Amino acid sequence: MARAAEPEGRRRGGSVIAYFTSAKFLLYLGHALSTWGDRMWHFAVSVFLVELYGNSLLLTAVYGLVVAGSVLLLGALIGDWVDKNSRLKVAQTSLIVQNSSVILCGVILMIIFLFKTQLLTLYHGWLLTLCYILVITIANIANLASTATAITIQRDWIVVVAGEDRSKLADMNATIRRIDQLTNILAPMAVGQIMTFGSPMIGCGFISGWNLMSMCVEYLLLWKVYQKTPTLARKSAKVEASELKQLNVTKEGDTKPAEGVQLIIEKDVSGFEPQQEKEVGCAARIAEPFITFRDGWVAYYNQPVFLAGMGLAFLYMTVLGFDCITTGYAYTQGLSGSVLSLLMGASAVTGIMGTVAFTWLRRKCGLVRTGLISGVAQLACLILCAISVFMPGSPMDLTVSPFADISARLFENEPLPTIASPEPEMILATGMPNLLNGSIAPANSDPEMSPEPVPLISVSLLFAGVIAARVGLWSFDLTVTQLLQENVIESERGIINGVQNSMNYLLDLLHFIMVILAPNPEAFGLLVLISVSFVAMGHIMYFRFAQKSLGKQLFVCHTPDPKAAPDSSPPGNTSTV
Repeated sequence: MARAAEPEGRRRGGSVIAYFTSAKFLLYLGHALSTWGDRMWHFAVSVFLVELYGNSLLLTAVYGLVVAGSVLLLGALIGDWVDKNSRLKVAQTSLIVQNSSVILCGVILMIIFLFKTQLLTLYHGWLLTLCYILVITIANIANLASTATAITIQRDWIVVVAGEDRSKLADMNATIRRIDQLTNILAPMAVGQIMTFGSPMIGCGFISGWNLMSMCVEYLLLWKVYQKTPTLARKSAKVEASELKQLNVTKEGDTKPAEGVQLIIEKDVSGFEPQQEKEVGCAARIAEPFITFRDGWVAYYNQPVFLAGMGLAFLYMTVLGFDCITTGYAYTQGLSGSVLSLLMGASAVTGIMGTVAFTWLRRKCGLVRTGLISGVAQLACLILCAISVFMPGSPMDLTVSPFADISARLFENEPLPTIASPEPEMILATGMPNLLNGSIAPANSDPEMSPEPVPLISVSLLFAGVIAARVGLWSFDLTVTQLLQENVIESERGIINGVQNSMNYLLDLLHFIMVILAPNPEAFGLLVLISVSFVAMGHIMYFRFAQKSLGKQLFVCHTPDPKAAPDSSPPGNTSTV
């Protein structure tokens, strides 16, 4: 018996070692390191900019607008660059640029924290302003490189590593999202403790050191994954041409998508002819980014999963998330910081539950139906948010114009608050208004004159809906992600996902603009109703896509998941039923 158990133990040990050295696990490890550094930096840079600019959120607002505008304009170009270059080159270049930019930003911020008083006196403070501009510019470059990394790893490498096994692809997507959910909570907590018990300068040094170490480890992990997956090296114009022919066969009578793809293919093929490159004139080179931008959006529109991608983008037009807007509103309703941290932890748990629900639903009902069920679940939970608007404790008042503050400033010539003002009327960072107007008594007021406590029924229902909706939200997000992975041909994965990122940022930017236009707390209930409406429109778009894809079989849930396509079929051109 002992001898029989010995080989069994060795086999188990061997399987464990094989898993920890597999390309899949190494990809998870590299993503965890990358995401941890990203989350630490995104949390810390906002805090740094606020502290540097005299507790004003102006620099953070500028940073948020620059980041959103850059991805919106350059998303298609970044994706096109991903498509035109080898996978290893794209991954390593974006990794080095991203981490080097964060390290450089950290060093500059440390210098500013050390010599801020001296910099204020030099050249009437213009040198300090130049440092601020430099920090925001380099941080934006880091974000663009991070976008390229996300496109190439999460939308391309993961598909190749999974091969033709759709179940493996679904499991890998779900695991990636679980890593994202955990790092979203843990990484800001870790760097926040360092900055609290140390100093912002120590926080800068820690983040710079982490990114330096992480860059070296991630570089090695990428190389290992590339070596263990030989198919990652196969990315040629010949493969793309065969995919194009197959796409034209499957989309009968629809010539526009083929034309959009043909433009990209022609550019890829021309890249292998150096003599033609020399003949390109100056005007053509100037026009090339604009042509690429146009072609990317046209190709995105002509994708069979266009409506599904638009449905996901519409979910970004919402205040029903754990961002600065909803957090600020919660403070006005009497929730403490500790309660908010617990609520954020609960949202991470329900997000992980959403990834588990995705894998289970996909096995039982198929990929397209999983998105439909997830959308219904999310909308059902968000009904609680809509009900909360009309419950006791809600500050919603339709008799108060949501544009009262802006009209007063624009047409009645009321002065705008200055940076040094102790009671700013509006905070511009990432679009978060000052939601404290009329909700919390001033610090120096008489306690006997303070208003009655705000009932918590409304805000409790609001956050119950937001937290519960995360299950459907992340399951739906994973559904659309896998639809894009399975249905976009290999030669267009980069540019299509780049445009998808641009659409997401566009709707996210619109929701911040919406808050800036209606910043008073009486209008927050109206913003909640508008958000629920946009989420509903997004899921209606997805329903239309599902109806087109499955037809009469849309509500037939007990169908077996189709097997993987044979090796002879081109990658990315698979059915989604």
